[in-house]
Amino acid sequence: MKAQRSTPSPVRRRVLQVAAAAAALSTIGFPAIVRPQATRLKVGVLLPRSGFQGFIGQSCQKGADLAPGVIKEMLGVDIEIMSADNESNVDVSRTRAERLIQEGAHVLVGAFDSGQTAAIAQVAEQRGVPLVVNIAAAPQITEQGYKFVFRNFQTAPDIVRNGLALIGDLFQAANVAPRTAVFMHVNDTFGMAMAKGISAFMGRLTQLPFKIVDTIQYDPAARDLTVEVSKAKASNADFVLLVCRLNDAILLRRELVKQRWNPMGIVSPGSPGMYEEQYFKTLGKLSEYSISNVPWYNPRAELTKVVEKAFLKQNPKDKLVFHGLNVGFTFEAILIAAGLSFIGFGAQPPTPEWGVMVSEGRDYMTTQWWVSTFPALAILVAVTGFNLLGDGLRDVLDPRLRRVLRG
Repeated sequence: MKAQRSTPSPVRRRVLQVAAAAAALSTIGFPAIVRPQATRLKVGVLLPRSGFQGFIGQSCQKGADLAPGVIKEMLGVDIEIMSADNESNVDVSRTRAERLIQEGAHVLVGAFDSGQTAAIAQVAEQRGVPLVVNIAAAPQITEQGYKFVFRNFQTAPDIVRNGLALIGDLFQAANVAPRTAVFMHVNDTFGMAMAKGISAFMGRLTQLPFKIVDTIQYDPAARDLTVEVSKAKASNADFVLLVCRLNDAILLRRELVKQRWNPMGIVSPGSPGMYEEQYFKTLGKLSEYSISNVPWYNPRAELTKVVEKAFLKQNPKDKLVFHGLNVGFTFEAILIAAGLSFIGFGAQPPTPEWGVMVSEGRDYMTTQWWVSTFPALAILVAVTGFNLLGDGLRDVLDPRLRRVLRG
């Protein structure tokens, strides 16, 4: 059984759907005075393209590479991608963020890993440059009162709550009732945030048939998990509840085989690794019975078709299905960065911006009222569109609300 992906129903349409609002707004056709001008928006993209998270960073980079062409067609925004490799390292993330800002980046996007993203967020806030988080779930990134940090991803508590609920649904649909689980998780910023969420929600979700008999944490950069797997095997748990990365997920699965331990399955409430192409290519049949809760794109959406076409043009040997989350959220983050440029967060004056137009037009309201009016209407429509979209996402993603609607 491959990593769990949802059906085309509205339940899991999170990836790429935010971008649909921007696509719709681009077709409204406001007067030329409020249309984005021929100004290049410099987007600094920080990703772990080398180091132990290198495969995932390279996957995310594919979303950044296709973004300028697609967004130019959608919004007329000219984007220059300034890519930087943070080498899967927190300190390097900080220095590379500083360098991108010095080189003229108007907005930063990144960085997949929560620890690396937190370091970049500090730099962005200090320098007053917006950061759009493509993928990073640790809640503290956006809970420190930052004014220049925007998250386009679920927080760890949201992932855990939805993931555990879906795991319960999975067992019910499969007509199995495991009684015990051993919880194994990486001990980085993301893993610890997820562990905190597991601890908080396990006691509340009384419909789950299992209990956690042991918790084992490990270094995501570990090259040997013999001891950890041996301890997990000794727990005699029915299945492994796993929060992982890519390399450690492969290592852990191989170690299970080596120690001849065959639990019911490996199930993640939501983490990278087991949905990555490298996981399937490396493990082959051993990747079966590895299940992960993953927000996924709607394959029937028009925007998905546009992005997939651009993806295949740039990556003819790849399939979007193996890169959907990484490409989708990274593309969305850059799309949001383009949107931020509309309201004054991106390129600074004298670059034309909707927010700047409204501000500067106040002095001419009695003689040239349209200077402020049309940009203000554009902002109103944009904000309303995203608010309605947010309500829609909540309706389709909240398991509790779905149950109410079904009832």
